[in-house]
Amino acid sequence: MFPLLAKPRRSVRKPAPPETRTLDVAGRLMPLTIKQHERATRITLRIEPGGRALKMTIPSGLAQREVNAFLDRHQGWLLTKLAKFSTDAGLHDGGIILFRGVSHRIHHTGSLRGLTEAIVVDGKPVLKVSGMPEHVGRRIANFLKKEARADLERLATLHARSINTPIRSISMKDTRSRWGSCSSEGNLSFSWRIVMAPPSVVDYLAAHEVAHLREMNHGPRFWTLCKKLCPHMEEAKAWLKRHGSQLHAIDFD
Repeated sequence: MFPLLAKPRRSVRKPAPPETRTLDVAGRLMPLTIKQHERATRITLRIEPGGRALKMTIPSGLAQREVNAFLDRHQGWLLTKLAKFSTDAGLHDGGIILFRGVSHRIHHTGSLRGLTEAIVVDGKPVLKVSGMPEHVGRRIANFLKKEARADLERLATLHARSINTPIRSISMKDTRSRWGSCSSEGNLSFSWRIVMAPPSVVDYLAAHEVAHLREMNHGPRFWTLCKKLCPHMEEAKAWLKRHGSQLHAIDFD
Protein backbone atom coordinates (compact mmCIF):
# COMPACT_ATOMS: atom_id res chain seq x y z
CA MET A 1 0.00 0.00 0.00
CA PHE A 2 1.22 3.43 -0.79
CA PRO A 3 0.20 6.45 1.23
CA LEU A 4 -2.15 8.80 -0.53
CA LEU A 5 -0.25 11.76 -1.82
CA ALA A 6 -1.85 15.16 -1.66
CA LYS A 7 -2.35 16.65 -5.08
CA PRO A 8 0.07 19.53 -5.47
CA ARG A 9 -1.69 22.86 -5.55
CA ARG A 10 -1.20 25.07 -8.53
CA SER A 11 0.00 28.44 -7.48
CA VAL A 12 -2.41 31.13 -8.56
CA ARG A 13 -0.61 34.21 -9.73
CA LYS A 14 -2.28 37.40 -8.69
CA PRO A 15 -2.91 39.75 -11.61
CA ALA A 16 -0.63 42.74 -11.72
CA PRO A 17 -2.30 45.94 -10.52
CA PRO A 18 -3.40 48.33 -13.27
CA GLU A 19 -0.74 50.80 -14.36
CA THR A 20 -1.70 54.43 -14.75
CA ARG A 21 0.22 56.96 -16.76
CA THR A 22 -0.30 60.08 -18.84
CA LEU A 23 -0.09 59.80 -22.62
CA ASP A 24 0.73 62.80 -24.79
CA VAL A 25 -1.46 62.76 -27.91
CA ALA A 26 -0.28 65.68 -30.04
CA GLY A 27 -0.06 67.92 -26.98
CA ARG A 28 -3.26 66.63 -25.40
CA LEU A 29 -2.46 64.91 -22.10
CA MET A 30 -4.67 61.85 -21.64
CA PRO A 31 -4.91 59.65 -18.51
CA LEU A 32 -4.15 56.06 -19.55
CA THR A 33 -4.92 52.92 -17.53
CA ILE A 34 -3.09 49.75 -18.60
CA LYS A 35 -4.51 46.46 -17.31
CA GLN A 36 -2.94 43.03 -17.75
CA HIS A 37 -5.30 40.14 -18.43
CA GLU A 38 -4.40 36.44 -18.43
CA ARG A 39 -6.80 35.60 -21.24
CA ALA A 40 -5.88 38.53 -23.45
CA THR A 41 -4.14 37.45 -26.65
CA ARG A 42 -3.74 40.90 -28.14
CA ILE A 43 -3.58 44.55 -27.15
CA THR A 44 -6.82 46.52 -27.08
CA LEU A 45 -7.05 50.29 -26.70
CA ARG A 46 -10.26 52.21 -26.22
CA ILE A 47 -11.36 55.74 -25.45
CA GLU A 48 -13.52 56.06 -22.36
CA PRO A 49 -16.98 57.70 -22.72
CA GLY A 50 -16.57 61.45 -22.94
CA GLY A 51 -13.13 61.21 -24.50
CA ARG A 52 -11.30 62.16 -21.31
CA ALA A 53 -9.35 58.97 -20.62
CA LEU A 54 -7.90 55.90 -22.31
CA LYS A 55 -8.03 52.25 -21.27
CA MET A 56 -5.65 49.58 -22.51
CA THR A 57 -5.79 45.81 -21.98
CA ILE A 58 -2.66 43.75 -22.63
CA PRO A 59 -1.63 40.08 -22.31
CA SER A 60 -0.01 39.32 -18.95
CA GLY A 61 3.73 39.87 -18.91
CA LEU A 62 3.87 41.86 -22.15
CA ALA A 63 7.09 43.84 -22.38
CA GLN A 64 6.89 47.61 -21.91
CA ARG A 65 8.67 48.22 -25.21
CA GLU A 66 5.81 46.46 -27.02
CA VAL A 67 3.24 48.55 -25.15
CA ASN A 68 5.09 51.75 -26.04
CA ALA A 69 5.50 50.69 -29.67
CA PHE A 70 1.76 49.99 -29.92
CA LEU A 71 0.93 53.41 -28.50
CA ASP A 72 3.35 55.10 -30.91
CA ARG A 73 1.78 53.31 -33.88
CA HIS A 74 -1.71 54.38 -32.85
CA GLN A 75 -1.04 58.08 -32.29
CA GLY A 76 -2.73 58.96 -35.57
CA TRP A 77 -5.77 56.82 -34.76
CA LEU A 78 -6.08 58.41 -31.33
CA LEU A 79 -5.75 61.91 -32.76
CA THR A 80 -8.54 61.26 -35.27
CA LYS A 81 -10.88 59.70 -32.71
CA LEU A 82 -10.24 62.31 -30.01
CA ALA A 83 -10.98 65.11 -32.47
CA LYS A 84 -14.63 64.02 -32.29
CA PHE A 85 -14.73 64.86 -28.61
CA SER A 86 -14.97 68.57 -27.89
CA THR A 87 -14.45 69.63 -24.29
CA ASP A 88 -15.09 73.28 -25.19
CA ALA A 89 -18.85 73.50 -25.21
CA GLY A 90 -18.82 77.29 -25.47
CA LEU A 91 -20.21 77.75 -21.96
CA HIS A 92 -20.15 81.53 -22.11
CA ASP A 93 -22.35 84.38 -23.23
CA GLY A 94 -23.46 83.65 -26.79
CA GLY A 95 -22.47 79.99 -26.61
CA ILE A 96 -24.81 77.09 -27.32
CA ILE A 97 -26.01 74.35 -24.96
CA LEU A 98 -28.48 71.53 -25.56
CA PHE A 99 -31.48 71.31 -23.24
CA ARG A 100 -34.13 68.64 -23.83
CA GLY A 101 -32.75 68.16 -27.33
CA VAL A 102 -33.02 71.83 -28.33
CA SER A 103 -30.03 74.12 -28.86
CA HIS A 104 -30.27 77.12 -26.52
CA ARG A 105 -28.18 80.26 -26.83
CA ILE A 106 -26.57 81.17 -23.52
CA HIS A 107 -27.38 84.68 -22.34
CA HIS A 108 -25.24 85.84 -19.42
CA THR A 109 -27.28 88.57 -17.77
CA GLY A 110 -24.34 90.22 -16.01
CA SER A 111 -26.26 90.42 -12.73
CA LEU A 112 -24.82 88.60 -9.73
CA ARG A 113 -28.15 87.14 -8.63
CA GLY A 114 -30.98 85.53 -10.49
CA LEU A 115 -32.39 82.22 -11.62
CA THR A 116 -31.01 80.16 -14.46
CA GLU A 117 -33.97 79.52 -16.74
CA ALA A 118 -34.86 78.44 -20.26
CA ILE A 119 -36.92 81.11 -22.03
CA VAL A 120 -37.90 82.13 -25.55
CA VAL A 121 -36.65 85.46 -26.93
CA ASP A 122 -37.88 86.59 -30.35
CA GLY A 123 -39.00 83.06 -31.07
CA LYS A 124 -35.61 81.53 -30.25
CA PRO A 125 -34.69 79.35 -27.24
CA VAL A 126 -32.39 81.04 -24.73
CA LEU A 127 -30.82 79.88 -21.47
CA LYS A 128 -30.59 82.88 -19.16
CA VAL A 129 -27.71 82.66 -16.66
CA SER A 130 -26.65 85.12 -13.96
CA GLY A 131 -23.61 85.23 -11.68
CA MET A 132 -19.91 85.73 -12.35
CA PRO A 133 -18.73 84.87 -15.88
CA GLU A 134 -16.34 82.20 -14.56
CA HIS A 135 -19.28 80.45 -12.86
CA VAL A 136 -21.50 80.15 -15.94
CA GLY A 137 -20.62 76.49 -16.50
CA ARG A 138 -21.31 75.57 -12.89
CA ARG A 139 -24.65 77.39 -12.88
CA ILE A 140 -25.73 75.66 -16.08
CA ALA A 141 -24.76 72.29 -14.59
CA ASN A 142 -26.81 72.99 -11.46
CA PHE A 143 -29.78 73.96 -13.63
CA LEU A 144 -29.49 70.76 -15.68
CA LYS A 145 -29.25 68.62 -12.52
CA LYS A 146 -32.44 70.15 -11.13
CA GLU A 147 -34.35 69.71 -14.40
CA ALA A 148 -33.05 66.16 -14.89
CA ARG A 149 -34.24 65.19 -11.42
CA ALA A 150 -37.71 66.60 -12.10
CA ASP A 151 -38.00 64.81 -15.46
CA LEU A 152 -36.61 61.47 -14.35
CA GLU A 153 -38.50 61.28 -11.07
CA ARG A 154 -41.74 61.90 -12.95
CA LEU A 155 -41.02 59.44 -15.77
CA ALA A 156 -39.57 56.68 -13.60
CA THR A 157 -42.53 56.92 -11.23
CA LEU A 158 -45.01 56.64 -14.11
CA HIS A 159 -43.24 53.60 -15.59
CA ALA A 160 -42.92 51.90 -12.20
CA ARG A 161 -46.62 52.38 -11.50
CA SER A 162 -47.50 50.88 -14.87
CA ILE A 163 -45.82 47.60 -13.85
CA ASN A 164 -46.84 47.87 -10.19
CA THR A 165 -43.24 47.90 -8.95
CA PRO A 166 -41.95 50.25 -6.23
CA ILE A 167 -38.85 52.43 -6.46
CA ARG A 168 -36.85 52.84 -3.28
CA SER A 169 -34.87 55.94 -4.28
CA ILE A 170 -33.79 58.01 -7.28
CA SER A 171 -30.46 59.84 -7.42
CA MET A 172 -28.61 61.99 -9.95
CA LYS A 173 -24.91 61.41 -10.66
CA ASP A 174 -22.29 62.43 -13.21
CA THR A 175 -21.16 58.99 -14.31
CA ARG A 176 -19.13 58.65 -17.51
CA SER A 177 -19.30 54.88 -18.02
CA ARG A 178 -23.09 54.49 -17.96
CA TRP A 179 -26.25 56.55 -18.21
CA GLY A 180 -28.08 54.86 -15.38
CA SER A 181 -28.14 51.95 -12.96
CA CYS A 182 -30.57 49.93 -10.85
CA SER A 183 -29.65 48.12 -7.65
CA SER A 184 -31.27 44.95 -6.35
CA GLU A 185 -32.72 47.06 -3.52
CA GLY A 186 -34.68 49.18 -5.99
CA ASN A 187 -32.41 52.24 -6.03
CA LEU A 188 -32.26 53.99 -9.40
CA SER A 189 -29.41 56.26 -10.43
CA PHE A 190 -29.20 58.45 -13.53
CA SER A 191 -26.65 60.70 -15.19
CA TRP A 192 -28.13 64.21 -15.10
CA ARG A 193 -26.48 64.94 -18.46
CA ILE A 194 -29.26 62.97 -20.16
CA VAL A 195 -31.54 66.01 -19.82
CA MET A 196 -29.59 67.56 -22.71
CA ALA A 197 -31.04 64.80 -24.93
CA PRO A 198 -34.51 64.89 -26.49
CA PRO A 199 -37.42 64.00 -24.15
CA SER A 200 -37.93 60.66 -25.93
CA VAL A 201 -34.37 59.65 -25.01
CA VAL A 202 -34.85 60.71 -21.39
CA ASP A 203 -38.04 58.64 -21.33
CA TYR A 204 -36.17 55.62 -22.70
CA LEU A 205 -33.52 55.87 -19.99
CA ALA A 206 -36.21 56.01 -17.29
CA ALA A 207 -37.98 53.00 -18.81
CA HIS A 208 -34.70 51.09 -19.13
CA GLU A 209 -33.82 51.40 -15.45
CA VAL A 210 -37.39 50.74 -14.29
CA ALA A 211 -37.42 47.55 -16.39
CA HIS A 212 -34.39 46.43 -14.37
CA LEU A 213 -36.57 46.50 -11.25
CA ARG A 214 -38.22 43.40 -12.73
CA GLU A 215 -35.35 41.98 -14.78
CA MET A 216 -31.82 42.51 -13.42
CA ASN A 217 -30.22 41.51 -16.72
CA HIS A 218 -30.26 42.32 -20.42
CA GLY A 219 -31.99 39.13 -21.53
CA PRO A 220 -34.93 38.81 -23.94
CA ARG A 221 -37.55 39.33 -21.19
CA PHE A 222 -35.84 42.56 -20.14
CA TRP A 223 -35.86 44.00 -23.66
CA THR A 224 -39.48 42.94 -24.20
CA LEU A 225 -40.51 44.78 -21.04
CA CYS A 226 -38.36 47.79 -21.92
CA LYS A 227 -39.99 48.08 -25.35
CA LYS A 228 -43.43 47.74 -23.78
CA LEU A 229 -42.65 50.67 -21.49
CA CYS A 230 -40.94 52.66 -24.26
CA PRO A 231 -42.16 51.83 -27.80
CA HIS A 232 -39.61 54.28 -29.30
CA MET A 233 -36.74 52.40 -27.62
CA GLU A 234 -34.72 51.69 -30.79
CA GLU A 235 -34.75 55.30 -31.97
CA ALA A 236 -33.67 56.51 -28.53
CA LYS A 237 -30.85 53.96 -28.34
CA ALA A 238 -29.64 55.07 -31.77
CA TRP A 239 -29.62 58.73 -30.69
CA LEU A 240 -27.57 57.92 -27.60
CA LYS A 241 -25.11 55.89 -29.64
CA ARG A 242 -24.60 58.79 -32.06
CA HIS A 243 -24.57 61.71 -29.63
CA GLY A 244 -24.06 60.38 -26.11
CA SER A 245 -20.29 60.80 -26.08
CA GLN A 246 -20.68 64.49 -26.96
CA LEU A 247 -22.81 65.05 -23.85
CA HIS A 248 -20.25 63.24 -21.69
CA ALA A 249 -17.42 65.36 -23.11
CA ILE A 250 -18.77 68.76 -22.02
CA ASP A 251 -16.69 70.25 -19.21
CA PHE A 252 -18.88 72.35 -16.90
CA ASP A 253 -16.08 73.21 -14.43
